[in-house]
Amino acid sequence: MLLRQTTRALRAASQLRLSPIVRMQSNEATTHFGFKTVKEEEKEQLVGSVFRNVASKYDVMNDFMSAGVHRLWKDHLISVLNPSKETKLLDVAGGTGDIAFRFLDHCKKAYGADSEASVTVVDINPAMLEVGMQRSKAMGYSDSGKISFQEGNAENLSNIPDASVDAYTIAFGIRNCTHVDRVVAEAYRVLKPGGRFTVLEFGQVENPLVKGIYDIYSFQVIPKLGQVVAGDAESYQYLVESIRKFPPQPKFAQMIKDAGFTLVGKGWEDLTFGVAAIHTGFKL
Repeated sequence: MLLRQTTRALRAASQLRLSPIVRMQSNEATTHFGFKTVKEEEKEQLVGSVFRNVASKYDVMNDFMSAGVHRLWKDHLISVLNPSKETKLLDVAGGTGDIAFRFLDHCKKAYGADSEASVTVVDINPAMLEVGMQRSKAMGYSDSGKISFQEGNAENLSNIPDASVDAYTIAFGIRNCTHVDRVVAEAYRVLKPGGRFTVLEFGQVENPLVKGIYDIYSFQVIPKLGQVVAGDAESYQYLVESIRKFPPQPKFAQMIKDAGFTLVGKGWEDLTFGVAAIHTGFKL
């Protein structure tokens, strides 16, 4: 009797393991949303909700969080990019226009009326794009023919033809994408031969003392600032967690190289002890 019951139990367990429902659940692709594990198809919606919530206060919060240092990082990005008077830039995840306007201002200052430089801003979030378009109008760029805004996914830039842009920038946006490797591959596709891929993103701090201070500030102060300034602590809790989940500088540089880009030197420049970094690859 005991042997018969044991056999039935083993058979039932075997059938359970082979159940299509169980297999589906165990094979579901997952990713991270901050420190949480979520289904891949859910992340885009969750990230979209974060940026929809913070769009109107996004630039103000950047000033509060970094004490204005993010402006210096972005200015340095444009210096590193060193655009020509004819550069056609694609700025991805740049809805509010922070990089795009710096780019246009730089070209206007450097080349004056001779500048033929232009920028296309792509962002997946309509609320962020709306902020950028309002700023563009206020700055007098909306009717210049030098800037356009498109809603689009960095992982599939279906509206951007192959080998059609001279430079591609993405600032503080790539870590929010579900498949970072697909973003890098799309950048390679849309760039012309000789084109430059430039990423400004938060990095991993190696100095133990700086890291300790940075971690305390990130987890204890930034969410509280988010609550006070933007009325949203949870979104900023996600943002600081997402920084820790993004690949460290050497690993991300290798991803860029694996996509076909040629690195210069080690492939990145640390900013402010590695709190942020600029990664560069050329399509040769």
